[in-house]
Amino acid sequence: MAEKQPFFYDITLRDGNQSLKKPWNTAEKEIIFNHLAELKVQGVEVGFAAASEMDYEACSHLARIAPDNIVISALARCVENDINKAAESIKDAAKKRIHTFIAMSPFNMQYVLNKTPEQVRNQAIEAVKYARKLMGQNGEVQFSVEHFGDCHENIDFVIDTLKEIVNAGANVINLPNTVERTRPKKFINLVEKVYNALPKDIIISVHNHNDLGMATAVTVESYFAGAIQLECALNGLGERAGNTNMYEVAVALHNSGVNVPLNLSKIYELALTVSDMSGVKIYEKAPLIGPDALAHRSGIHQDGAIKTKDMEKGAYRPIHPSLIGRKDDEKLGFTSQSGKTAIFEIITEAGYPITIMEAARIAPIAKETAEKIGELSTRNIIDIYNNNVLNVKGPFRLANVEKITHDNVKLNFFYNEKEFNIEISGNGPVDACIKAIQKAGFKCEFLNYEQKALNMGSDASAMSIMYFKTPSGQTIISRACDESTVQANIKAIFNGLNIIENLYNQKG
Repeated sequence: MAEKQPFFYDITLRDGNQSLKKPWNTAEKEIIFNHLAELKVQGVEVGFAAASEMDYEACSHLARIAPDNIVISALARCVENDINKAAESIKDAAKKRIHTFIAMSPFNMQYVLNKTPEQVRNQAIEAVKYARKLMGQNGEVQFSVEHFGDCHENIDFVIDTLKEIVNAGANVINLPNTVERTRPKKFINLVEKVYNALPKDIIISVHNHNDLGMATAVTVESYFAGAIQLECALNGLGERAGNTNMYEVAVALHNSGVNVPLNLSKIYELALTVSDMSGVKIYEKAPLIGPDALAHRSGIHQDGAIKTKDMEKGAYRPIHPSLIGRKDDEKLGFTSQSGKTAIFEIITEAGYPITIMEAARIAPIAKETAEKIGELSTRNIIDIYNNNVLNVKGPFRLANVEKITHDNVKLNFFYNEKEFNIEISGNGPVDACIKAIQKAGFKCEFLNYEQKALNMGSDASAMSIMYFKTPSGQTIISRACDESTVQANIKAIFNGLNIIENLYNQKG
């Protein structure tokens, strides 16, 4: 069925706006309207002209400034005065549409409208005839079956009425799930029945509210059931739990291989603007646009995200963030559920050197901390790095090292409570220090070391990296920083001793 390009019909300025605690004035609506034009929506419902003078003024102004390629629509009840106001307010638009509506669900006809089905049918037909007369042959008329989602019992009556409404001059038949009450498939079945019953040159539209949180799903599947016009709102603004979120529908269709005509790269910036102007904050877990929409805290998810972070398709994200104009990327938050890959990425991103082995070593410490205080900040993790990579706790404790000559050192250190004072010569301070430790009776198989300048604070500008072999043949790395290169080297040796000691009993 869905062979035609989707037609995105924005309802933010009408349905979304009327739900705000402080509805927008004309100048504010113009800002949003200009963004909608940049987003390249094909139709905009600019307001309910008969609702107030402010709404009429906004409809008129937006109709005057509208680009020629955007359908400009104004809402009207099936009442002549409303229809007159709507027609007058949008007369300057190049493409204009009157959108009129009435409820046809048994419940609403009886308890809200207090009308018989026949009275509703006649009112709807006459309203469409009148709107068509005002629009002429160049304008469009849209008719909505309010509460269509509640029309399961009388769908035959609705379809028969819609056939007459089409004959009366309606171009677009809109099927709203005015209050979402049940599973998507039941609504989509109704959409399919209408699509199959009406002429194929009639545009079928859906307008879904999000009372049960399924408006996006219902709208996407309705498109594949024949509804080409999709009524959506920016940021999902709308009465109660809101309307269908335009971004979610557009991206879902894009991911399904549909040719979506919107400028998707404008989505994220626009979402932030709408949130700021409406005073409705973006929920941190909001799909696509939420601050946490790209966050990973589970160790398994973090591992997959890191391994695929440079790919167009990520292991744990629906799109590449750049598709919707997000400049930020996936972020890793460290909690008690996270793992070594998160530590590695966070420390590396902060500009500090670390290996995955070192990350694995301090991950349990970070987990224990997170269990107490919740998610750790980057600063928290750097502090853990400093305290446990650059200053490894263990039985070895360096008290003092004195460089006598280039090849001679005097070393004072403790192993638990036992003190050692050793003066020894070697091939430079590092070799002398290693020999002093071995002379004290401790195994220490040193492989290599390197040094690098690193600005990690006012009292540390030299980093020493030491490589040792453990009794099992494993290579371990230890680091230390100090203003003095010699001190950095010796501290790194003792950090290495403590790392090995924490793995094995090295005395003897």
